[in-house]
Amino acid sequence: MECFAGYPFCLLLLLLIPRLAFCGDIVHDDEDAPKRPGCNNKFVLVKVQSWINEIKENEVVGVSARFGKPMEAHAREATIYELEASIPATCCNATSNQFEGRAALVRRGDCTFTTKARVAQAAGASALIVMNTKEELYKMVCDKDDPETFLDIKIPAVLLPKSAGEHLEEALKSKKQVRIQLYSPPRPAVDAAEFVLWIMSVGTIICAAIWSASCFGEYTDDHHKVVEEDMDDYCGGHDEDDSGILNINVVSAVLFVLFASAFLFVIYKLMSTWFLLLLVILFSIGGSEGLQVCTVALLSRWLTRASGLYVNIPFIGPVSRLTLAVSPFCITFATVWAVYRHVSFAWIGQDILGIALIVTVLQIVRLPNIKVATVLLTCAFVYDIFWVFMSPKLFHESVMIVVARGDKSGEDGIPMLLKIPRIFDPWGGYSIIGFGDILIPGLLISFAKRFDTATKKSSLNGYFLWLSLGYGFGLIVTYIALNLMDGRGQPALLYIVPFTLGALFFLGWRRGELGMLWEKGVPKHSCPHMLQLTT
Repeated sequence: MECFAGYPFCLLLLLLIPRLAFCGDIVHDDEDAPKRPGCNNKFVLVKVQSWINEIKENEVVGVSARFGKPMEAHAREATIYELEASIPATCCNATSNQFEGRAALVRRGDCTFTTKARVAQAAGASALIVMNTKEELYKMVCDKDDPETFLDIKIPAVLLPKSAGEHLEEALKSKKQVRIQLYSPPRPAVDAAEFVLWIMSVGTIICAAIWSASCFGEYTDDHHKVVEEDMDDYCGGHDEDDSGILNINVVSAVLFVLFASAFLFVIYKLMSTWFLLLLVILFSIGGSEGLQVCTVALLSRWLTRASGLYVNIPFIGPVSRLTLAVSPFCITFATVWAVYRHVSFAWIGQDILGIALIVTVLQIVRLPNIKVATVLLTCAFVYDIFWVFMSPKLFHESVMIVVARGDKSGEDGIPMLLKIPRIFDPWGGYSIIGFGDILIPGLLISFAKRFDTATKKSSLNGYFLWLSLGYGFGLIVTYIALNLMDGRGQPALLYIVPFTLGALFFLGWRRGELGMLWEKGVPKHSCPHMLQLTT
């Protein structure tokens, strides 16, 4: 592909994480654990504020237990406890401690969580803090073999990640005074970040589809622009296969999803700091190319003379001067983002690069008809559900969620996501959407826009408007499911595909155009004008 050299990487990256999610998942399914009297609390995230020798530490996040006293909602109502480490550390049998109202810090292991709570409570503890053996948050459930109820457990219980618990333990071993406070502020049902992310996602698809339909897939590269002097002759004398456009067929649609699954599994197995750095580099390359293509295309509208001047570069060929002027900026922008991607506002650069990449790929990759669209979206639909919901049955954890969070990588997650900081959520974090959740439906909506343009359909009688509305509504349903599931990752295509592909089938059937959409797709036309896409 001459017009977009980085497209093989980009396609993999775009399909890699097709899901919408919010950070903060709690692992372990407790469906087999009993929910009896005294063991029916709702699991909630808990803010744990600590003071060491009266110096305030950073807050850490834990998770409450199914049993014990529920958490207070606000800091002003929460008790501040002195903390004391249990002896023995697992607190499974009689302990030598006399906690006398202090919170007990214990290690996970050797016995059930409810046993630890009962032993600590019997020794006078007012709260139980359990150190996990891993960094993730794990649900503390009741002992399924215990025939009794759990009404006798009156103290609150919280599980902390391994690093947070060890930090408090080290302070206690150094004979420092440690105090803690436990509370769980409610999370808003809807955050403004979700609305902004919705606008970004829908807007990206609409802009890309309108751009794609401006000329029916007839793009060119720098070399073709030099050898062809007459623009009209060029547009009428080449088909899509010769103009840098990739038409997906049924076989490639299936292979595409299978290859993406294999690549996702490789990332899951190899996820580490060095591998995430490799993904950052690939994303920066693809993002800078996408930003360059979009910037040159926009500037060519106003700087028509500059876009028509070319320089012949050895080993590369003819490149427009406008491209040469824009490329250093795009490369610098991507490089700066990669270097400073950990700063609080780095998400802005990531979103700019991601949107440019998605828009550019939607100009290059095309669905020729809805037969191919049905195969691609159905495969992606199954792919999404399998790697989010079914993969835990095979790998004991959701592969998609683990990869998206960047577990074992030492970072907050992979870069192939659009993300917005949650604005009014006391827990912070990000609302995120995978590139695949924009690209895959975007291919279908771009097809609908090109079909409407080619057949001269009005907005109401066409397909583009209704599929765009279906995509937006599908995202809203995804947000609703996300909030109903307490922020646990959701496969967005599970909700988006029925509202987009289903809408296209229904409208095509009602209008008697389903056969034409299925086989023929978009009629070929000569292009009225040429968008300047150069690299």
